[in-house]
Amino acid sequence: MGSEMAAKEHVVVIGAGVIGLTIALQLQTAGFDVLILAKDFPGPFETLDFQTQINFASPWAGAHNGWGRDLPGDEATSEDWRDHRCALQTFARMTEIQAKHPEAGLTFVQGFEYFDDPPEHIKNLNDEKAVALGIQDFRLLPREDLPKGVTFGYSFRTWCLNPMVYCCFLLRKFANQGGKMQKRELRSSEEAFAVSPHRSARFVVNASGSGFNDDKVFITRGQTCVVANPCAVSISRHYADGSTSFCIPRNFDGGTIIGGTQEPNDWSPDPTPGLRLDLLKKLAETYPQILSKGVHFKPLRDIVGRRPTRKGGMRLEKEEVGLGRIIVHAYGAGGRGYELSWGVAKSVGSVITGASGAL
Repeated sequence: MGSEMAAKEHVVVIGAGVIGLTIALQLQTAGFDVLILAKDFPGPFETLDFQTQINFASPWAGAHNGWGRDLPGDEATSEDWRDHRCALQTFARMTEIQAKHPEAGLTFVQGFEYFDDPPEHIKNLNDEKAVALGIQDFRLLPREDLPKGVTFGYSFRTWCLNPMVYCCFLLRKFANQGGKMQKRELRSSEEAFAVSPHRSARFVVNASGSGFNDDKVFITRGQTCVVANPCAVSISRHYADGSTSFCIPRNFDGGTIIGGTQEPNDWSPDPTPGLRLDLLKKLAETYPQILSKGVHFKPLRDIVGRRPTRKGGMRLEKEEVGLGRIIVHAYGAGGRGYELSWGVAKSVGSVITGASGAL
């Protein structure tokens, strides 16, 4: 009876970024009839334009899983641990997807985290703590293997992906399984109830990225550069001033993405002149192997994106809005949408499945 009840339930998901797509698939697998409403949908790298879709953050991501500053330590909040659980659940799901669907745009590589001045909880990281945190193939790096200026570093097994390929894979899978999509811009999350088939949905998932009039949400501008140069590893370097340099390989001939900046409340849509050279210079200093003898960087594109960030962390909670209707909010992940996606989807699925009685 439970599965029959679930099959009759309509759910509307607002947003077709990685969080929205993942939630839609999770709910679809649980037997719900899902409709995605979104202003922007995924597309191939060649046709997307960051200047007209700058607020659609998912296509412009790295994207990878990094075990860096976000690792929970002794001072971690409940939200920090929640996010870490989501990251581990996502890691497990990415492992399954990569094994079953090589066309999904996922690959596993060796990841490196470098710190010029590591915070205390990172400085205390060791093999035992890494195992407890679920980090695979963890290895502390000897000082002689560290780039100049770096005082602490470690490697691990991680995933990275081509975001355009991966998001198109999710969307195609959703559509092929009977999912419905509608291109629409909403003014509020409650408006989605009126758009659902026969206005029958009791559940709406707000995966809109920035929410609707949430005063805790702000944008974080990020600028990166895509280069044609291949790279076999994923690297993040954390400087003493709080800035970060990174490189993330993109398979399916996606080159390598080099970043990056984090500029809160900066709405400038255009790439900053000269920043490309700074990004490439920092990466070459940290990982000179990307430039073999006589080879130079081959830039393809400068990209600016706006990450929807939220004070206090991602909003992941249920809201009852009357008449038996429920909105599950899942937005404000900042730059961690891919890392948290399947864990967030699992949480949202549990809330809706439990509320519908479809256990």
